[in-house]
Amino acid sequence: MALFSLSKHHTPARVLPGFNITLGFTLAYLSLIVLIPLSALIFKTFTLTWEQFWAAVTGPRVMASYRLTFGASLLAALVNVVFGLLVAWVLVRYNFFGKKVVDALVDLPFALPTAVAGISLTALLAGNGWIGQYLEPLGIQLAFNPNGVVIALIFIGLPFVVRTVQPVLEDAEKELEEAATCLGATRWQIFSRVIFPSIAPALLTGFAMAFARAIGEYGSVIFIAGNMPMVSEITPLIIIGKLEQYDYAGATAVALVMLVISFVLLLVINALQAWQRRHTGAPA
Repeated sequence: MALFSLSKHHTPARVLPGFNITLGFTLAYLSLIVLIPLSALIFKTFTLTWEQFWAAVTGPRVMASYRLTFGASLLAALVNVVFGLLVAWVLVRYNFFGKKVVDALVDLPFALPTAVAGISLTALLAGNGWIGQYLEPLGIQLAFNPNGVVIALIFIGLPFVVRTVQPVLEDAEKELEEAATCLGATRWQIFSRVIFPSIAPALLTGFAMAFARAIGEYGSVIFIAGNMPMVSEITPLIIIGKLEQYDYAGATAVALVMLVISFVLLLVINALQAWQRRHTGAPA
């Protein structure tokens, strides 16, 4: 009986199977969902010669779509960092009537089909829309141009920043803020030296997620962008157009460029996060 108890003590029961089995399932699942589709993308692109590949990924329309897609995604992610932090701060630090409704509305872009979001934004911001009809006489056009692309990407990316920063703000030690106040620190000093260092990794994560989401967005953008070649045509639309023309290799070539650039940007952001953790002492 004692030996059985000792053996049981040294070999605790596991809820899931052992490491080898779970690792095998993990690799198999990732291969099925991620690696196999990406490898198919790469192998299809390799059917092109280097000249054909270069011509497919550097055409004038394709280059214009790169500039719009990455530029609008970057701008939208930066806007979401600022206003996402503000929304998270209000939800965490203040109690007000309708707070639960506002908190639920943050998740609306997650649940709303992207096509519905694009149609709704177009109905609001077009020249004959509820808001656009008052702005267009003033020379402000927010639909059917790059402005509409940025607005759509801000809409779909905001929840990523809010939901990433919100739990960090909830777990922040308010005693440090109170101590800084007692020592005579101003509000800006408290924010810049006490609060911001603790939430900076979360902000970078939210920025990365919003940026990555915006790069691949399609449904909400095509309705409000206008899709004018060289002006408001996003790269996913270029890919769709090549697929409709049965240019599968050309489509995978452009998609491969998007994949590589996105991967490099995410690596840079992850490196910045690691640097931030080392200098702030935040947990990895």
